[in-house]
Amino acid sequence: MSTVIEQPVEARLVAAAPRMPSIPATLHYDRRDPFAVRMTFPAPATLEGVEVCWTFSRELLTAGLQGPEGHGDVRVRPYGYDRTVLEFHAPEGTAVVHVRSGEVRRFLQATSELVPTGLEHLQLDLDHGLAELMRDSC
Repeated sequence: MSTVIEQPVEARLVAAAPRMPSIPATLHYDRRDPFAVRMTFPAPATLEGVEVCWTFSRELLTAGLQGPEGHGDVRVRPYGYDRTVLEFHAPEGTAVVHVRSGEVRRFLQATSELVPTGLEHLQLDLDHGLAELMRDSC
């Protein structure tokens, strides 16, 4: 059984121009980091010309489908009939993208089948993580 889910999504960058260009992005979930979701934008789609990856909680993405969520670097909210807005705030500026809500729901359903919501803690190997932290302390 796979421990990783990756789903390509079509994101629309919200800009001042009337036409919102479509940019490829990938939603990523790994059961080894069960509380987190990553959204990756390829190098050609970024101002810096390097791949950009944002990490945020699966819970934030889920809640953002229903109403505005987030107070930090990543904010999520529904928009219109079948769009979800993700805002990514960085010192360099803010990127706002629209993604089809149906694509987000399919991704979240797949993550819930891999790791049911509320049972994420069962995936954590705390003993191994603590051993890694303490490895060089002696």
